[in-house]
Amino acid sequence: GGPDDEKASLGLSDSLRRMGIALKRFKTGTPPRLDKDSIDFSAGEIQLGGSLRFGFSFTTKEFVPVEKQLPCYLIYTTPKTLDIIRSHLQDSAVLNGVIQGIGPRYCPSIESKVVRFADKSRHQLFLEPEFENGNSIDLQGFSTGMPHQIQKEMVHSLPGLGKAKILKYAYQIEYDAIATPQFDQTLRVKRYQGLYVAGQICGTSGYEEAAGLGLMAGINASRSILGLPSFTLKRNESYIGVMIDDLVTKGTDEPYRLLSSRAEYRLLLRHDNADARLTGYGHEIGLIDEKRYREFLEKYQRIQEAISVLSSHNVTDKASLADYMKQMGDEPSLEGKKGIEVLKRPRYSYRRIAAMMDSMAGYRDMDDESVLALETIVRYSGYIKKEELEASSFAKAEAMVLPSDFDYLNCDGLRLEARQKLQAVMPSNIGQASRIPGVNPADVSILILTLKKEKKL
Repeated sequence: GGPDDEKASLGLSDSLRRMGIALKRFKTGTPPRLDKDSIDFSAGEIQLGGSLRFGFSFTTKEFVPVEKQLPCYLIYTTPKTLDIIRSHLQDSAVLNGVIQGIGPRYCPSIESKVVRFADKSRHQLFLEPEFENGNSIDLQGFSTGMPHQIQKEMVHSLPGLGKAKILKYAYQIEYDAIATPQFDQTLRVKRYQGLYVAGQICGTSGYEEAAGLGLMAGINASRSILGLPSFTLKRNESYIGVMIDDLVTKGTDEPYRLLSSRAEYRLLLRHDNADARLTGYGHEIGLIDEKRYREFLEKYQRIQEAISVLSSHNVTDKASLADYMKQMGDEPSLEGKKGIEVLKRPRYSYRRIAAMMDSMAGYRDMDDESVLALETIVRYSGYIKKEELEASSFAKAEAMVLPSDFDYLNCDGLRLEARQKLQAVMPSNIGQASRIPGVNPADVSILILTLKKEKKL
């Protein structure tokens, strides 16, 4: 069955197969949930939340102070824990062949970690509150496919959990996913005009991945119904764009997790500029109202104005600047310095510098989000410009649109592997074609020459 004794979606996979859609088998798992009142938290190391004011939305203005946040606790497996696991490996559904699906690489079961990292004497775990107003504690890092009785022994062998009450046992679930590349960049299944997919069925694992895919599939499904052009995000515009391009172009043989290391333009995909990258699109497709859009435009107008003033005016309070430089471990100077020159130094504060400049009086009240964006733009301007140049080359390749009905299998000059890979993916542009595994730069050059010769590019 499904999680929490829910009914399994029996019949759906068979229905998709009858439609000619190829599937692959993955698995996922969760750790046990424990009763908070049965845990001795003094046996763990407290892990406090952060004091920085970061939200999932730029509209979030109220933040819970650290002292009111619910902490996590760090504990480690004991020698007894490892002995129990090793003596029952044959009982684990993950290891004894009962579960055939491939699991996520970056969050394996505890028994898989014990086998894979046999040289480790212990493994770290986190006691993490599941809800703000609830009694359930996740034992993160302790996902398992062991029977309930053995899970109980394993849990009770851990520090502070000798009397822990298990509210919900860990479980493993197998599920079917659509084998890539059967859907395109809009998340539409290629064989069916009105069928869009999102979430684990695309081969991903994780809540954020599912949410991003759901947003894009919903946008494109609704735009298709309304007769509007489809909407996609590029790799240099968002992590959602990276994820979808990876799934469609490269495919995945295991549950896909979106990691920052998958993006080649990480300096452009910062959290502080997410609004600069995406608010325009949100407004264009109707997800951002006029009030929020105006506030966004005003925010970046002020940031650019402040940077312009910093670039054209000297710090006027030279004595305070000299003291500040001394505090920061630099050689103090009474010579005239542009505000922008000072701010480019590591760890220097915009607010401190603005307070020393008469010309910045109108820009001292900027909120923390705007200050962070401004400081990042100024400090990393050289690196950002370099990455923007690289992204512009990427954009040129993306702008070379490929015909949707081109027969790659009969394209003379291409290697057989390249023909097969291109025919399977049916890339929408030259940039995507160049990222397909098995397609090399020489293949791309031949493809461009062929298409230009046939006047299809």
